Amino acid sequence: MTAQTDTPGSVTAVYQVTGMSCGHCEGSVSSELSELAGVTSVKAVAATGEVTVVSEAPLDEAAVRAAVDEAGFELAGRV
Repeated sequence: MTAQTDTPGSVTAVYQVTGMSCGHCEGSVSSELSELAGVTSVKAVAATGEVTVVSEAPLDEAAVRAAVDEAGFELAGRV
């Protein structure tokens, strides 16, 4: 799936992350992804494993993967 543009200058991408099981997990993933340049919003949902990221421009998937890995989880890919 390609990223969706919601408003001028913002891009929304949804990723599947495996291993999240609680609010703490959501917070860890959100915190790491929020540190990426250009990220304006992150919403992680442990129940579905979906992480929605809004950024100023499309993100490099390797950078997203590294941030999720740093949080202790695995990026399964885009939804």
